[in-house]
Amino acid sequence: MTTPLRAGDQRSDTDLIEAWKAGEEAAATELVYRHGKPLARFLGAAGAGVREDIEDLVQETFVRAFRRIETFRGGSSFRTWLMTIGSNVLKDAWRKRKRGRVIPLDDREIVDGSSDPHGDAVAGDIAMRVSRCVQGLPRLQRDVFLLRAQQGLDYEEIAQALDTTPGSARVHYHHAVKRLKDMLE
Repeated sequence: MTTPLRAGDQRSDTDLIEAWKAGEEAAATELVYRHGKPLARFLGAAGAGVREDIEDLVQETFVRAFRRIETFRGGSSFRTWLMTIGSNVLKDAWRKRKRGRVIPLDDREIVDGSSDPHGDAVAGDIAMRVSRCVQGLPRLQRDVFLLRAQQGLDYEEIAQALDTTPGSARVHYHHAVKRLKDMLE
C-alpha cells in the first residue's frame, strides 16, 4: 500500500534519503509525509494508546530513524525499516510505563458515516470488537497481523521488521487470523 506522493516530488525513498543526507530538509519532510500515517495506524493498532501517545511515538520513531539513517542498507523498504524502529519504540514505551495498560485505539475515523445511522452503529460496533480482539492477540501475532493486513507487507518484509523468519511470520499470521475468527464468532 503506497501513500500518494505530493505533486512535484516523484523521487523514490532511497533518493529522498540521499537528498536528506546531502542537507535537503524537504526530503525528510517528504519521507514523513509518505510514511507518517501508515506508521501511526500500525502503532495505534498495536496498542500505542491515545492519539497523543501515538503522535509522540511516531515522532520518536522518525527521530531515531533519521539519527540512524546510515544503518539503512536498502535490504528492505524504508517503510519496513521504519516499522521495525516503530515497533522497538513502542516496546520501549511499554517498558517505561511498567503498567502494561493499553487503551484501545478509537476506530471511528474508518467508519463511513455518510448515510445510514443504523449501519454506522453496526459498523462502529464491529470496528470496536475487531480492535479489542486484535489487542487481545499475543504481541508477535498482533504485530504480524497488523503488518500484513493493515500495511500490506509480504512475509519477507515482516520477518525483517520483527527479526524472525518468513515461515514464522506465516505461522503467526495464520494463528492470528484463526484466533480472531474464534473471538469474533
